[in-house]
Amino acid sequence: MKRLITVLFLLQAIYLLAQHQDKVDFMHGEAQIFPLAKEGYVKGSVTYTFDVLQDVDSVFLDAKNMKFTVIRLNDRIVKHANSGKSISIKKKFKGGKSYKLELDYTARPEQTVYFINWNDDQPDNDQIWTQGQGKYTSHWLPSFDDMTEKVEFDLNLTFDKNYEVIANGKLVGTKETDSLKTWSFDMKEPMSSYLLAFAVGKYEKKKLISTKGTPIENYFYQKDKERAEPTYRYTKEIFDFLEEEIGVAYPWQNYKQVPVHDFLYAGMENTGCTIFSDGYVIDSVAFTDKNYVNVNAHELAHQWFGNLVTERSGDHHWLHEGFATYYAYLAEKEIFGEEYFYWKLYETLTALQNSIEKGQGQSLLDPRASSLTFYEKGAWAIFMLREEMGDRAFKTGIQSYLKKHAFANVTVPDFIGEMEKSSGTDLSGFVEVWLEDTTLPFDMARKKLGEKSISLKSLFSLQEELKKQVGTDIDFASYWNSTNSIELRKYLLQNFLQAMPGEIVAGVFDSDELELRQALALAIQDAGDYPKEKFESFLNDDSYITLENALFKLWMAYPEERNTYLEKTKGIIGLPNKNVRLMWLTLAILTEGYEGRNTKLYFDELSGYTAPEYSFEVRQGAFQYLKEAFGFKDSNLMDLAQATTHHSWQFKKFSRNLMMELLEDKVYKERFMTLLGKLKPEERRYIESKVK
Repeated sequence: MKRLITVLFLLQAIYLLAQHQDKVDFMHGEAQIFPLAKEGYVKGSVTYTFDVLQDVDSVFLDAKNMKFTVIRLNDRIVKHANSGKSISIKKKFKGGKSYKLELDYTARPEQTVYFINWNDDQPDNDQIWTQGQGKYTSHWLPSFDDMTEKVEFDLNLTFDKNYEVIANGKLVGTKETDSLKTWSFDMKEPMSSYLLAFAVGKYEKKKLISTKGTPIENYFYQKDKERAEPTYRYTKEIFDFLEEEIGVAYPWQNYKQVPVHDFLYAGMENTGCTIFSDGYVIDSVAFTDKNYVNVNAHELAHQWFGNLVTERSGDHHWLHEGFATYYAYLAEKEIFGEEYFYWKLYETLTALQNSIEKGQGQSLLDPRASSLTFYEKGAWAIFMLREEMGDRAFKTGIQSYLKKHAFANVTVPDFIGEMEKSSGTDLSGFVEVWLEDTTLPFDMARKKLGEKSISLKSLFSLQEELKKQVGTDIDFASYWNSTNSIELRKYLLQNFLQAMPGEIVAGVFDSDELELRQALALAIQDAGDYPKEKFESFLNDDSYITLENALFKLWMAYPEERNTYLEKTKGIIGLPNKNVRLMWLTLAILTEGYEGRNTKLYFDELSGYTAPEYSFEVRQGAFQYLKEAFGFKDSNLMDLAQATTHHSWQFKKFSRNLMMELLEDKVYKERFMTLLGKLKPEERRYIESKVK
């Protein structure tokens, strides 16, 4: 009973705090931030002004694991309570009055701020960057985890003057003092705390101006000047298109894009300052294989859908991700064409239906729904809503919704209400089918795609024909010859290569259409089944994925030509994950008689790519090749131990699975035990816990 009373008391306290905070409106926050990179912590101070709407006896801010040296209220030191998660000031605050709150603090963030590569001997790799969504800005700044508390933030960051510092807002001034420099950024409009961000690194930038005059700054590493154009290709077109399509002016002073090392996601739409994975920093050859266009458009769309209007809670997360996904697809439609757009929708519809058939369908109103649901089902819901309403009513509703709730928080009913008003229709049926239901109307959606795309209509006819008879009785050539759609032809190659007439396959070999040639290169299992010189031509394609596949399949099919193939592809790195180089090194080491004097150098290079200075995509590839072909040196085992504590959950999961596999081997287990003394405490603890 005593425990129950304690729990009820705590719940009541939390409830009262929340109620009291509703009576307080924080208006402005000016922060002084001093990141201490090698030590891994942040010193700072922040001054808030807030209005008290009704009498309250306390205010609080979220503050994770912070130590406060001074707290002043209206220039007077005030007592406070620090729970380790939040800080509260108990005082009788009068309704109708304004207050100033100053806090000096230090923080050692366990998440949200990431200090990258500061302990190696390569200063050009050094970075600091933040990720607030899902991680909470309150780990580095006393602020507000609640998205409904929107504040106009101004950041002043002090750091080594030899680096570049980027943050939300307009850079209004810099000041140098000895070896340090302070960058001052100004925001004009309020935003949720999770959208605050900064990045530190060795950067250069290229500037653009949108058609309506918004400054755009695209950052890149000093070594990547030649990659800036292909990485940011179509940025201005995307910006201008979204502003015109949405019909509401871009709401912030400027827009910046900053690549960082080992980012947690593809990108993050911090207000006016997108941070994204440098795995998208590419050269022109890579553009066909992997480009930044979709992520670029997705994060930019969030500047309206998520930043200008922000969900009130996770129950309304569709209003962020579904809209950003949909408008990014529209931008790609503008750039790559209608075929690309409708086939992308078909791809996502198929993925959603497969998930539903596995019993994994989810409602868009479920705050715990998967990314597939929020992003792809969300985009489909908007696509079908537009089809139901018509373009004019849809655009009118979107504009009314954004303008009415600008710089505020929204719910799904807020959105639906505006769309019903603009269309003059009852959308309860749409809500039930697309938002509430855990399934989706697959046949209706598929029919809609068939109406929009002739090539998809042909595909659906083929699929119906396949249900009625065996594939050998189908005239695949007629489907090929009746279309100019690259998408449909890629589908035919990927799924029915063995049934395709020889003259069609020969025509693809002789064509200069990179996407078709890549589809063929990937679909062929044995290069020896096709004319040797034709397959060798894939080594000349401007595609690193095509080249990687062709190199391996030729190496397997023609042992006598291995040296020739290795010489032809020597020195090619490939995508940012070094896909071609890792493959090449592995094959060079395995090829008997190929540069025997360099075999050790090649192995040392391959095994060196597991080191923390490389991106986790490169490291993961190197671990996989070493595991399958050669085994691990002690340095690789130490790198693996470090990777088990990596901040990227995907890479950490991969590394821990590999670690568990190796620990089941007696020899590797003994080797790990002898290395324990050289590992960091958290790495050592993880291994010891698994051994026990």
